[in-house]
Amino acid sequence: MSATLVVTPAAEITARLDRLPMTKHIWMLVLLISLGGWFDVYSIFLTGTIAPGLFADKIFTPTTVAFFGFTGLASFIAALFTGLFIGAMFLTRLADRFGRRAVFTFSLVWYSVCATIMAFQTTADMVNFWRMMSGLGLGVELVTVDTYISELVPKHMRGKTFALQQAIGFIAVPVVTLLAWLLIPTNFLGLSGWRWVVLFDSLGAVLVWVVRFRLPESPRWLAQHGRLAEAEKVMAEIEAKVAAESGRPLPPPAPPSVEDPRKGGLREAFSPQYRKRTIMLSIANFFQTIGFYGFANWIPTLLLAKGINVTKTLEYTFIIAFAYPLFPLISAWLADRMERKWQVCVSCAGIAVFGVAFSTQTGAVALIVIGTFQTMANSWLSYSSHNYMTELFPTRMRASAVGFVYSWSRLSAIFTGFVIAWLLAQFGVTAVFLFIAGAMGMVIVSVGVWGPKTNNLALEEISH
Repeated sequence: MSATLVVTPAAEITARLDRLPMTKHIWMLVLLISLGGWFDVYSIFLTGTIAPGLFADKIFTPTTVAFFGFTGLASFIAALFTGLFIGAMFLTRLADRFGRRAVFTFSLVWYSVCATIMAFQTTADMVNFWRMMSGLGLGVELVTVDTYISELVPKHMRGKTFALQQAIGFIAVPVVTLLAWLLIPTNFLGLSGWRWVVLFDSLGAVLVWVVRFRLPESPRWLAQHGRLAEAEKVMAEIEAKVAAESGRPLPPPAPPSVEDPRKGGLREAFSPQYRKRTIMLSIANFFQTIGFYGFANWIPTLLLAKGINVTKTLEYTFIIAFAYPLFPLISAWLADRMERKWQVCVSCAGIAVFGVAFSTQTGAVALIVIGTFQTMANSWLSYSSHNYMTELFPTRMRASAVGFVYSWSRLSAIFTGFVIAWLLAQFGVTAVFLFIAGAMGMVIVSVGVWGPKTNNLALEEISH
């Protein structure tokens, strides 16, 4: 039997948050959370940019002798996404049990330590092992970042805040490509350049972990777990700071939405109320990562396959990478005006079209221009889909459910690298992008047909 819907303390917190203006204090909270996402993005985009250095040190090869060869770049990609899959599928529920902030900080420390150890490995097996272990922390971190932000900002600003979070995170892309361009051809203090690129990420993450102690726990999560005094304290502090910064009294909250008062769990994601959303998002995530990481992780290797030398390849990749942080900022005005599900669909269509066009080019200008448009579509898909997922489930099981559906993107990414390596070796660059275009078509169908609308609705309204 379904529970009677009532006004819960968490719903009252939501109503109080949703009527807040976006002042400096809330933007600062988003910024601090986004700094963690910066290092997550850096690590993921590290894969493609350090590939030439891994090839030069003879740790990996661009393609594989066998389909599941573990000395090719595909195995390095698979190692990361295996860790991401395990973290997202099995460990994100820790954020529902122990809180957003605690899991948020621990996962980053775990990742930082594992990345540091990986930087000093000399064999493909050990590099892959520590890459997988670092992925465990990232798998939890990425979902927790999305969940955290969705529960701290008012409903009318969720799109813009996710755009900002992605813009800050994607600044890591030109940074990692610049470092790779400058460092990979070098050998400093006996360490190959790619190792310094890895160490930069792991050491910087420790600094962000210290900064995060300034973050409050999600008041929604506290109220949901019966810690009402703590929830009230956090919420009152946020309201006081926002009121002081806005210079006027806060408007009264709207009547809170009703919701299911029971404690949630992953099992609820398969109940009749949420089953369709869970299946839809699982399908969309399984296929969307083929387009996103198929381009992001492989662009230097794909350019090498076109006969472009290593230095020029890294230079082109660096130029194209600037579209990642710029596009979310430019398109932020659209983030809460265009329905979220259609943003996901249009961005996927762009990835398909620009990807096929990219595969047919050989000139520098055409590659950079079309690659930039492809990157813009990637960036748009990233921030709209991350926002969309967190809106479709209630607070009581948000991290668990989002972790489950998001883990399918990590599962497909484990095998995508091997498929792309095989297609590249057998049929060339064009075949890779036709494969990507087909995957994007699956996302468009699943989200376009079965995805609910979410714009400017309270989280409790969307959840039922």
